[in-house]
Amino acid sequence: MKALVYTGVETLAYRDFDDPKPDQGDTLVKIDSVGICGSDMHAYLGHDERRPAPLILGHEGAGITSDGRKVTINPLVTDPNSVASRSGRENLCPSRQIISMPPREGAFADYVAIPERNLVEVPDHVSLEQAALAEPIAVSWHAARLALAALHPADERRAHVIGGGAIGLAAALSLRAMGLTDVTLSEPNEVRAAYLRDTCDIRIDNNPASGITLIVDAVGYAATRAMASALVSPGGVIMHIGLGEADGGFDIRRITLQEITVIGTYTYTAQDFKDTCAAMFSGQLGALDWVETRPLSEGATAFADIRAGYVSAPKLILKP
Repeated sequence: MKALVYTGVETLAYRDFDDPKPDQGDTLVKIDSVGICGSDMHAYLGHDERRPAPLILGHEGAGITSDGRKVTINPLVTDPNSVASRSGRENLCPSRQIISMPPREGAFADYVAIPERNLVEVPDHVSLEQAALAEPIAVSWHAARLALAALHPADERRAHVIGGGAIGLAAALSLRAMGLTDVTLSEPNEVRAAYLRDTCDIRIDNNPASGITLIVDAVGYAATRAMASALVSPGGVIMHIGLGEADGGFDIRRITLQEITVIGTYTYTAQDFKDTCAAMFSGQLGALDWVETRPLSEGATAFADIRAGYVSAPKLILKP
């Protein structure tokens, strides 16, 4: 098969690669659409030791099974018998794996092998480009669910999202789908901000006032954590999704003295993924038209363009 292979820092090669060998219980999926994630960019830049070269990246995939079913892929492979999985918290399974991380190759390829239980069928009215958004939206759906559960009942239901990439946009859309009407987002890239405002009907506020009960950091740098610490109201909630860098930013003294809740979140549960798909398929998350598509064979240029800030759409999808 053909695959886009990460071969070294800022180097991707479109070349022949061994076909995946499905394990017992796996299904072979012919990939139609696969999104470029921030974690793929971290690997591309050499910032993720969990993804050593050579490796096929990509975990936001949708495609067709050998028996003709349209499916979207939950890329998180867990042990169904672990304590975490049996309690409905598969994302905390100690033996969790994800495609695009050894030992599982990713979906920037013609085919990927994945357990059958990780597939969700896609209805006819939903395109596979839209279906490929299930994974990043599920990350934000899970985060929104946890954040809203942590808010005090007396607190104003008001949220601000830091970062206008796919995860930030999906967080804003998920919060709105869950009943919040006052949701704003900050995005310093003016082209991206205009796209979000004009295409996705997102309220952009790059200078929000402090006193916001729920802050979502969808970037994860020291500067955005400092921003979240300053903006959140006493007794409020900071939901931290971004994995930009590991250290710095949180005002721990203010977080302690003002009894602010900080929640870290990783991926989603199996039920969150299914609930996300249901919300997408029913139209609760909007038109899902905030993507740009390119051929997988041009993936190296796509990565370079994202790094240079030339892509206005929150999600760039590659097509094998």
